[in-house]
Amino acid sequence: MEEKPQNGGSFCLGGLVAGVREVHESGRTKEMEWRQAQIRGLIRMLTEEEDAVFDALHEDLGKHRVESFRDEVGNLVKSFRNTLQNLKKWADTPLISFPCNAMVVPEPIGVVLIFSCWNLPLGLALEPLSGALAAGNAVVLKPSELAPSTAAFLAANLPKYLDAKAVKIVQGGPEVGEGLMEHRWDKVLFTGNARVGRIIMTKAAKHLTPVALELGSKCPCIVDRINSKWECQVAVNRIVGAKWSTCAGQACIAIDYILVEEQFAPILHVSDTNNVLVYVSSLKIELLVSTLERFFTKPEYMARILNEKHFDRLANLLADHRVASSIVHGGGANRKTLTIEPTILLDPPLDSDIMTEEIFGPLLPIITVKKTEDCLAFLKPKPKPLAIYAFTKDEKLKQRIIAETSSGCVTFNDAIVQYGLDTVPFGGIGASGFGQYHGKYTFELFSHRKAVIKRSLWVEFMFRYPPWDEYRMRMLRRAFRFDYVSLVLGLLGLRQHDFKF
Repeated sequence: MEEKPQNGGSFCLGGLVAGVREVHESGRTKEMEWRQAQIRGLIRMLTEEEDAVFDALHEDLGKHRVESFRDEVGNLVKSFRNTLQNLKKWADTPLISFPCNAMVVPEPIGVVLIFSCWNLPLGLALEPLSGALAAGNAVVLKPSELAPSTAAFLAANLPKYLDAKAVKIVQGGPEVGEGLMEHRWDKVLFTGNARVGRIIMTKAAKHLTPVALELGSKCPCIVDRINSKWECQVAVNRIVGAKWSTCAGQACIAIDYILVEEQFAPILHVSDTNNVLVYVSSLKIELLVSTLERFFTKPEYMARILNEKHFDRLANLLADHRVASSIVHGGGANRKTLTIEPTILLDPPLDSDIMTEEIFGPLLPIITVKKTEDCLAFLKPKPKPLAIYAFTKDEKLKQRIIAETSSGCVTFNDAIVQYGLDTVPFGGIGASGFGQYHGKYTFELFSHRKAVIKRSLWVEFMFRYPPWDEYRMRMLRRAFRFDYVSLVLGLLGLRQHDFKF
């Protein structure tokens, strides 16, 4: 159930946490039938309340219902069905080891706190929630106060479809989040920016609470030579989609900037003496712009900026005259409607805010390098991003990107699609976060892999114990080499060379 403010806005968080922990300690959440029932409840909620979900996401972010289905509702239902299909297998994974029976048994961590964020306010709340419930935990979920309609939807509907005593929804602002972190949890997952992530970690240290952080980053996209007109169009489709069609670029895995060899860069004005360069360059910029115009024929096909604060932050990135002079397309903005045109910039200064801060909006810088291979040198000294994208057919370049860079993931010839794959882990590294989830990995994130060893009392190896002598040393050497033939013979007082085969 939803916890509502009391006493001038304060919450009785101590009682809430104690109540959820009591439910978990009762053992109810560990039962396989209970776990499956919660996942089925999530599927029913998204199916039966689909229109209400679409309304909430449109109110919060101006998302079109098709974008909402693609990125959140449809993707979530797919993920939940995958969890239902595989849950028994994930929850029972014994590993046998001789000479004793050794098993690795996944067990629930306990009581989990999940902070979701505003740009995918449904998906980034329910995806980790589903894994935590599948693993047998009790959960407290704090939706983002910056997406109030979605938060209200979750508070109103989750208690109808889930175990309301084991799953609690707490609404409120930063003060509520800080209050929650004063209590002991068995794990905390936070999705958001690095500044708040540091606060979460600092407060978690008080109780030695393990934390998983999903943070933002500047995700680069390397564009190599693409000779085929068809393949070039497909690449541009995917670049435009990954930058502007997911919450108007307000996504941690959106393309933040492009790296491209300067001879293939979309330059608007070049000397008339180089006709080939004029053709190649104009084709690129025209393709980007024509694709934007084809995709976004109506304003409602692209989400709006979250609020005035975020609008002003993005507008200020363009206010720098050095950055403004690098705009080659777009740049228009309307604070009243919280909209900013898809904007393309060519070689803005590398020391400007637009190139040192995560953009998180519909602005796309294009940075040129002498040769495509120089992209690797450009990326190495920078913080490790959540994702690196590269459009290339060069297998050697692909291998170099994998071997010489570090990131949460690498995706070739597409972008953002990795978020929807249940078979690979999703998460950052270094400054982009730590802890991985999605599919089986969400189950594992909220599970403890407990080692269980079973021995018999019938057999005893006395060479394990003092008094020490050379016989015990020889037997231990054989045991640690797994030389079981010599070990058995030694126990029998025999030597291997006494036998002829």
